[in-house]
Amino acid sequence: MISSYLTQAQLSVDQNLISAELEKLELYLASSPNTKVCWEYQIPELGEGGACSLFGYLQDEPFKLTDYIENNSQTEQKLAQLQAIVNYIEQQTKVDWYGIYQATITNEGKQLLKLAYHGAPSRPLFPLTEAFAAGSNNVQVALSRKGRIINNVENYLSQGGEYYTCDPKVKSETCLPLFNSQNECVGIVDAEAFSNDFFDEKTLAILIACCIKIPHFLV
Repeated sequence: MISSYLTQAQLSVDQNLISAELEKLELYLASSPNTKVCWEYQIPELGEGGACSLFGYLQDEPFKLTDYIENNSQTEQKLAQLQAIVNYIEQQTKVDWYGIYQATITNEGKQLLKLAYHGAPSRPLFPLTEAFAAGSNNVQVALSRKGRIINNVENYLSQGGEYYTCDPKVKSETCLPLFNSQNECVGIVDAEAFSNDFFDEKTLAILIACCIKIPHFLV
């Protein structure tokens, strides 16, 4: 399971470390009380091109998950587990932003839908198209199925790396794919930090452990 994930996502992280973190996560989920589900959340206005948010400018109406997924007890339970994982990530890593996205069919085509997150308001949907991938790290990872770890955005850019800067405070970012039992990419997680070299091997092991668990709770 762990080996398969690392191979598909083209990542190199100690499997024993991931296994230990997966055990900790499962214990946490088994013992944590019911987590409150957020069925709607504030979202920002979007900048030119639509890929990035205009920070400090929120839309008047909140985004409603019920416009895209059914509000029933089964979905509620799954979203509660996803929010519990978000809370766990925040507690264990102190990351500044973390979100879980599911590939979802919408009236506008297939998109990444943000199901749960921690941090500042951000856009809820990312079109899964090659054109949009040019301006979105999330979509690039979803389409390529490859994990992306950048521990110093400034250095990465200076060396000619491709990176679409949305929030200038972000110094490090890790975006990882989610795979179902058929090895299909069914979503991504995105983690952002306001400091360089944030994503060490232990932090990555925690994130990957969660990536292995999250697909069980997608809706």
